[in-house]
Amino acid sequence: MRAAGVREVGGRVELLDLPEPDGPGPDEVVLAVEAAGVGNWDDIVRTGAWHVGLTPPMALGVEVAGTVIAVGSDVTNLRVGDEVVGHPLQLQHQGCWAERVVVDAGLVVPKPRGVSWETAAAFPVPALTAEQVLAEALKVAENETLLVHGAGSTTGGLVVQLAALRGVRVIATAGPSSAVRVTQAGAAEVVDYHDAGWPDRVRELTGGVGVDAAVNAVSGGSADAILALREGGRMATITGDPPAAERGISVADVYVRPDAAQLAELCALLSGGRLTLSVGAVLPLADAATALERAISGANGGPVVLQVAPGRTGD
Repeated sequence: MRAAGVREVGGRVELLDLPEPDGPGPDEVVLAVEAAGVGNWDDIVRTGAWHVGLTPPMALGVEVAGTVIAVGSDVTNLRVGDEVVGHPLQLQHQGCWAERVVVDAGLVVPKPRGVSWETAAAFPVPALTAEQVLAEALKVAENETLLVHGAGSTTGGLVVQLAALRGVRVIATAGPSSAVRVTQAGAAEVVDYHDAGWPDRVRELTGGVGVDAAVNAVSGGSADAILALREGGRMATITGDPPAAERGISVADVYVRPDAAQLAELCALLSGGRLTLSVGAVLPLADAATALERAISGANGGPVVLQVAPGRTGD
């Protein structure tokens, strides 16, 4: 089957001809992949820094949208023809940048109605990350003030939306080109991160006290974000660069994990229009290397997606 991935750890991304999956185990399903998300996290897998259950040669990709084509003997909640999405780690046979993938049936949920395959494929990892940051790492509450540093990114934008739905006052950092979009996502104030003194500006917006909690979604940005926090505040970073704790501030280094219950709730919000996600670029499987480069650069104004089954958009 056609796939895109690497022949060795750290190798270049290329088209691969990989064996078809043998079939699902008792608790698994086989998906015909319609679309697969692409993120900077896929480069972490490529280089071997994130182990997702596979060894090369292997397809990359850890988020998927597709149609069930085979069901394991113990699976009762899915049937052939169901349309699903997921972040199905650990991977059972190959990554999601492939025509077919075997996944744990407990790690996929129904594809949100009215949402394209491409949007559905780009949603699981950033949405789960945002939810886990807010609900678990920071435990944000209504009427608290939250800084989202890097709100123009896909994950940062979803953090803003989910926080606003919780009744949280969001102060966001973003560049001028993203400011309107971030405001529409629910930020009460947007500060230009190009201004070296932006943490002071955030503190001014809170009467000099600082925000109750902060999320850092900018690589290398945690050291600045912590400056905007009040004494005894809470901080979470999703970029693997937690700052040293200071002034009684708690610091969490958050890595996304699969959670079907959370994902189902998030998909309901997406289907109902309470969350939005605009895809920045859709490329064919043959252009996976370019897709990954674009995802790493973050210059697309939205997530990057591989269209694995061409010619369908779905809803």
